[in-house]
Amino acid sequence: MPAADQPSPFPKILVCTDGSPDSEGAMKAALQLAQSTGSKIYLLEVIYFLAGYELQSPDTLTPPVINLELMQTQEKAVQERMEKRKAEAAQLGVTLEPRTRTSSSAYEGIMEEVAELQPDLIIMGRHGYSGLTRVLMGSTTARVIGHSPCHVLVLPQGASLNFERLLVACDGSSYSEAAWKQALTLVQIMGSALVAVSVATNDPEIPAAGKVVRSLALAAEKQGITLDTKIPVGRPEEAIVKAADSMQASLIVVGSHGRTGLMRLLMGSVAERVIGLASCPVLVVKKS
Repeated sequence: MPAADQPSPFPKILVCTDGSPDSEGAMKAALQLAQSTGSKIYLLEVIYFLAGYELQSPDTLTPPVINLELMQTQEKAVQERMEKRKAEAAQLGVTLEPRTRTSSSAYEGIMEEVAELQPDLIIMGRHGYSGLTRVLMGSTTARVIGHSPCHVLVLPQGASLNFERLLVACDGSSYSEAAWKQALTLVQIMGSALVAVSVATNDPEIPAAGKVVRSLALAAEKQGITLDTKIPVGRPEEAIVKAADSMQASLIVVGSHGRTGLMRLLMGSVAERVIGLASCPVLVVKKS
């Protein structure tokens, strides 16, 4: 729980939902966070009006037919879900503002809302896939992470959010520096324990990783924060997730290397792969 005189780390939270069980965890996490920090929740659901449009030939001259009756049915169902969520939030003392957008894709609708609202945090659920699909997460989540100007919190299906022990992954880059600063802020506000990990992909990289964690330990000490450190060896995403499991981390904090191109999205960045493999929530911090 944050100290009473501490400001909310995320005053405006945008929760992206599609009404599925996969997004249920995102809603629960937002409510919990808003209850403890006083954040305001904006709940967004995107209604698709050109479903399957990307499958059409670009040379097709006939515009796609929009089923207005189907759209009206979808809109009614969304409004009913939104009003139910608003009432649930009010019972918990949380302010929730429903938002709906009509767009050709979830990604476009989300990014339009982000541009208008300028939230401090986006919360999304992760589908309960396995194997390669799980690692790649799905194009919507990956694209939002790659292009969002604000932080993105992703919750695996069935996971809950708490800030008891944070694990922050650092590699000495400016992007991981942003993650480190955000982790320190959360520790100060939420009273969390903190673990810092710097991964060496092979044995010759261990000294460089050691230099990174020593620097972090010194910075934490200056702020009166106790820091545990680890230098695992291996593939970054696998080493980070394994360390989080062994240290019983409740939240992983990672940096994002700015905007990602199509090939990067298909391959999956380290942050995206960590999300695909982690059993706990992952906060992707964007460099300001």
